[in-house]
Amino acid sequence: MMINQTQKLRRTLMNKKYLPSALILYLNYFIHGVGCSILGQAVIKEALAASWGVQVMAITAISAALGLGRLIALPFAGPLSDKLGRRISTAIGSGSYAIYLIGLALAFNAGTHGGYQIAYICAIIGGIANSFLDTGIYPAVSEIIYKAPGVATMGIKFFIAIAQMLLPFVLGMTVATTAAGLTSYNTLFFGCGIIYIVLLVLVMIFPLPDTDAKAEGKKEGLIASLKHTHFSVESIAMIIIGFTCTGTFQLWLNCAQNFAKENVGWADPSVMQSYYSAGTMIALIVTALLTRKIKDVRFILVYPVICLATIVVVLVGQTKPLMIAGAFIIGWAGAGGLLQIVTSVCNMLFPKIKGTVTALVMIASSLCNYTILTAASKMQPSQVMVMNIVLTAIGVLLGLFVNLRYTKMVELSKED
Repeated sequence: MMINQTQKLRRTLMNKKYLPSALILYLNYFIHGVGCSILGQAVIKEALAASWGVQVMAITAISAALGLGRLIALPFAGPLSDKLGRRISTAIGSGSYAIYLIGLALAFNAGTHGGYQIAYICAIIGGIANSFLDTGIYPAVSEIIYKAPGVATMGIKFFIAIAQMLLPFVLGMTVATTAAGLTSYNTLFFGCGIIYIVLLVLVMIFPLPDTDAKAEGKKEGLIASLKHTHFSVESIAMIIIGFTCTGTFQLWLNCAQNFAKENVGWADPSVMQSYYSAGTMIALIVTALLTRKIKDVRFILVYPVICLATIVVVLVGQTKPLMIAGAFIIGWAGAGGLLQIVTSVCNMLFPKIKGTVTALVMIASSLCNYTILTAASKMQPSQVMVMNIVLTAIGVLLGLFVNLRYTKMVELSKED
């Protein structure tokens, strides 16, 4: 009886012929989980810095270039996905990501002969790849698991978190084989790039429900929508929260391990990544359950407050246990779906401009990724922690403002 009910549930949630396709799409984000966080790992940053003859913190600027690429592609990646279909958009993303990762390997080999510049250009391509993956895969998995689109998009974050949790163990094996002279760090970049090429081929082969997406009528673009959109103070606050909440977890993800090495004296803090990812994975499940009883908007205040307190304690305490606890808590409260909650609240509060506001929230997120990480690349790790405290505190104040105005905002949205 239970088996029959489970089978019935699966049939109602999704079309079974798309099950292999869904797995392929999620695997794109599994490898993306490695690609977007590998440059934040202390051991990789040190190896790249030594190869390119730059300071370790200068590698953070390469991570920032990912945000620049995403920022460049966001305005046109979405419309192209709607016009050409999810398959083409995902294929462009997979192919571009392969160029980014294989390019990093080649840049590593180039050393001081332009290696840093090659990596920067490849990172911009990686950011463009990220935009096309987002605009292709998010709607595609929502169309496949059409009865539970929230679960479908949560699965993307889950696959990213699994990859990030496993990354330190993969790095541990890579360090051991590199020390033994069997491989080098760029083997990891080459391997992930080749996997993306395989995924590109599979995306072109397996069926995707993108026929309806291509058949839809012409949609208004972002620029055209902005021309006749009125922005309230609250909508502007929500857009800025997209900036601040991204800064909280990006600064931690890319710089906390350097802080642990230089200020705490932790020789190999790479295990922090596993605790960070574990926090993210648990948060995805727990937060999804909590949102059934607690309004989404409350998390926009509570989670930044938790992050702010955590970063302050870590900066003052400077011990290994605090770094581990901090990694888990920031993974939970900072990266465990807060940006997604912000976009969800935007959709609810601004129903007439939800597409526009959501796009602007994501643009603000990408702008933060570029500007804040570029600034961090020129700072000491302890200075980055202070900057993170200031940025998160601004997010707390904005979250408080939105929560205080929430009832009025709901009333206005109903009137519209």
